[in-house]
Amino acid sequence: MAHASDAHVIGLDFGSDSVRAVLFRADDGGEVARSVIAYPRWGRGDYCDAGRQQFRQHPLDHAESMREAVRGLVAAAPAAAAKVVGIGVDTTGSSPLPLGADGLPLAYDPAFRDDPDALCVLWKDHTALIEAEEINRLCHSGAITDYTRYVGGIYSSEWFWAKILHIHRSSPKVAAAVVSWVEMCDWIPALLCGVRDPAKIVRGRCAAGHKALWHPEWGGLPGREFYEKLDPLLTKLPYPLYEGPVAADQPAGKLSPEWAETFGLPAGIVVAVGAFDCHMGAVGAGLEPYELARVMGTSTCDILIAPPADVGSTLVAGICGQVPDSVLPGYIGFEAGQSSFGDVFAWFKQLLTWGDAGSERSAGLLKALGEAAAALPPGAGGEIALDWFNGRRTPDADQRLKAAIAGLHLGSTAPAIYRALIEATAYGTRAIVDRFVEEGIPVTRIVALGGIPQKSPLTVQICADVLDRPIGVVASEECCALGAAVFAATVSGCHQSAEAAKQAMKSGILTEYTPDPAAAAAYRELYARRGRLAAYAEADAHPVS
Repeated sequence: MAHASDAHVIGLDFGSDSVRAVLFRADDGGEVARSVIAYPRWGRGDYCDAGRQQFRQHPLDHAESMREAVRGLVAAAPAAAAKVVGIGVDTTGSSPLPLGADGLPLAYDPAFRDDPDALCVLWKDHTALIEAEEINRLCHSGAITDYTRYVGGIYSSEWFWAKILHIHRSSPKVAAAVVSWVEMCDWIPALLCGVRDPAKIVRGRCAAGHKALWHPEWGGLPGREFYEKLDPLLTKLPYPLYEGPVAADQPAGKLSPEWAETFGLPAGIVVAVGAFDCHMGAVGAGLEPYELARVMGTSTCDILIAPPADVGSTLVAGICGQVPDSVLPGYIGFEAGQSSFGDVFAWFKQLLTWGDAGSERSAGLLKALGEAAAALPPGAGGEIALDWFNGRRTPDADQRLKAAIAGLHLGSTAPAIYRALIEATAYGTRAIVDRFVEEGIPVTRIVALGGIPQKSPLTVQICADVLDRPIGVVASEECCALGAAVFAATVSGCHQSAEAAKQAMKSGILTEYTPDPAAAAAYRELYARRGRLAAYAEADAHPVS
């Protein structure tokens, strides 16, 4: 067993825009150094079409940016880097990647290098909307097992099988060349360990259970009849695509000599099984049973854990899954979230700065809007909005839904609309919390992490007021990477269990926001109004024929 007192671990956090490599002490989780590298192709907007909700990423962005980030980390703290004993990985998800016959990403083949259908299908890509609806119809038809039982009863276009089927239908050339698919959070550890054979990639329970319909009740991934009845195209993939996914406290392998040399790290470092960024962030925040960890970034993910004996036969409708060991071993992990959060504010900024995006005014616009919006009362001048700019993730996934801004008048100002957008995201949060409570899963405490809680006090305060609950903001700016590092410290033997590592390394709370009673009372009435607007928007998205 490694000695935590002098050992160090690395957390690799692959977000939507960049990779963050962070070096931590294994004994107490103290941050030693960090290095952040943006994805260059993604930054240029390559392979994306927001109008079609197509968002693709080239795996070279991940591999090349990771190389530079870890090198930067080693250069910043060479003595500590020499004591690295473990690496943990988190990524966005569901972000599946097609693999070719050589076991490498299909996009590494010159014939597919610039083909969007051969790239990583990013979590917020919604081009598979029709395929998701077909999965739901099949699973609810009674003809087969309802494989959506443990993913809230609704399969989303953001998830694994819908995306794979869409790509196989839209690109026969890609379908003919693909030998397997892998979630990005499973591929990065395999890449680091030099594993090319798809059958030998260690798959994580996090991605398998929440996005790929894996569950112990039916012995793994869906049965063969699921693929045959959904579309025979999928039967050309290996069956089952994989078996035996494990929790993130298990090793994926050891750092290959090639990557050790590339990074400038010691050979043989243990690499932990990967998971999604939000799940790792919850662990870094020190999540305890029935606490809700809100990872607030471009979208939100809400993570809760509960003992299996408490959960029993409870199935929470309309969430993104409840899966054994998906967050921490020994617990049922629950996931919910919003398809757009920070993206809502980024959209408003782009709208206001059209033709002037690179100006000094643009750089400080959201800060200025926030200061002006903070001076307004709840509901401002009557403006009210829905946060469904990228559809709705939970409760009750529906990517056909669109956002709305109502109550506009000639006196409406940019700060008033901005406040309405912040309130919209808070209303979406309340819908999630209410769903858990209504379905018998209590929420005892809420903690917030990610970039937004530390940058926008107004956003957190409005959320606390709408929920009428206090919200603690986690101190660590790198909570997702810290969670990944917890598992790195576990698999390297620095701690006896993931729970012990979490307790030793978790972040503290930076500050706590308490609800204002007057604002909370006002928002109770406004939330009812929001419900009427939501009902109208849903009816408009699904007109009765």
